[in-house]
Amino acid sequence: MAFACVLAALPSPGRAQDTADGALTVVRAAHLVDVRHRRVIDDVAVVIAGGEIRSIETGAGMPMGAEVIDLGEVTLLPGLIDVHTHLLHEYDREHGDDDANRILEIVEMRAADRALLGARNARDMLEAGFTTVRDLGNSGINNDVALRDAIDGGWVPGPRMFVSTRALSPVGGQFQELVEAAQPLVAREYVQVDGPEQARRAVRQAIHDGADWIKVIVNSDSLMLSPGEMEAIVDEAHRAGVQVAAHATHGDAAAMIAVQAGVDSIEHGYTISDDVLAVMARKHIALVPTDSPTAEHHRARIRRAVAAGIRIAIGSDAYYRADGLTRGQVAARIYPRYVAAGMSNMDVLRSATLLPGELLAPRHPIGTIEAGARADLIAVRGDPLEDIGALEDVAFVMKEGRTVVNRLTRP
Repeated sequence: MAFACVLAALPSPGRAQDTADGALTVVRAAHLVDVRHRRVIDDVAVVIAGGEIRSIETGAGMPMGAEVIDLGEVTLLPGLIDVHTHLLHEYDREHGDDDANRILEIVEMRAADRALLGARNARDMLEAGFTTVRDLGNSGINNDVALRDAIDGGWVPGPRMFVSTRALSPVGGQFQELVEAAQPLVAREYVQVDGPEQARRAVRQAIHDGADWIKVIVNSDSLMLSPGEMEAIVDEAHRAGVQVAAHATHGDAAAMIAVQAGVDSIEHGYTISDDVLAVMARKHIALVPTDSPTAEHHRARIRRAVAAGIRIAIGSDAYYRADGLTRGQVAARIYPRYVAAGMSNMDVLRSATLLPGELLAPRHPIGTIEAGARADLIAVRGDPLEDIGALEDVAFVMKEGRTVVNRLTRP
């Protein structure tokens, strides 16, 4: 309730271009990256109506009566998709490591604090070019659902959100050590699973609370969910038409349990073996890497995943405060590390747009600029196929046909 009250007090975002009434808007640009067909189209006009793309035109032709947004010498791309975020979650390195920050966040942050933090981060992500995110826990009890609904209702500006509510986990969540008196705090962030029936009940509760995805912490320190628990989670979620994201780190065992159970994505997977990748390829399970910019074993795993034909959907997993940078600016810096790992610039663009879009919304196209897709567009001044760092300076953002940011000026 406190979350909703705080968000209700915030002003509604401005809407510079609104095609919801069916009026035509045309966005013109010198270049467009067609991520589906791996090509660049020049001298392009994207025709938009009702928040969706109606057609892609080339040359000088223009629909009668359309409002034209001429962006000039820029490159159009689909809106970026960050498929692993925590918008209601922020740590400070001055407070120590993850464990210290985790405790401070739970005992010191009120629901109103998290509401304002999430609203700020959502706005900053959108203004940096992220028109869709998947938010995977660490948001308190259902606060991510409230933020998603506030954005959908126009209360606050932000990306389209897919949310998981609290993550399911082994006993203790991701806390390493807690005295007995503090252990009830775990339930503020995690739903602890002990047995297949508890696992099924946890999934049902999350879906009832509004989850679009089920997030599972398969392993935490030495504790790990069993194959029976994971199978129950996946079965219950899939019967309800909800997908499952599995946090799996520190060795191969957790990832293998998750993929054999049939999850839809493996989060992190820093140390997964070729054996796990083979199962992922056979079952069409996506890898969501959240890699550090320096770890060589992260880069080697990306190269092995690409060779195995794994669908890669990139996530930032950003949650530490960075002085002088917004959450969106931090997230936009992730892409060069995948080029350094050996992915082509086009493959990175697809893993930042098309592939996560197919993972999140297979029936309602996002992450691509084509007829029938949501009108989520960004523009950069440089050429991201030459320099992926161009994504760090997005000059134009449109979400569902509405201009959010336009930093381009025309003479």
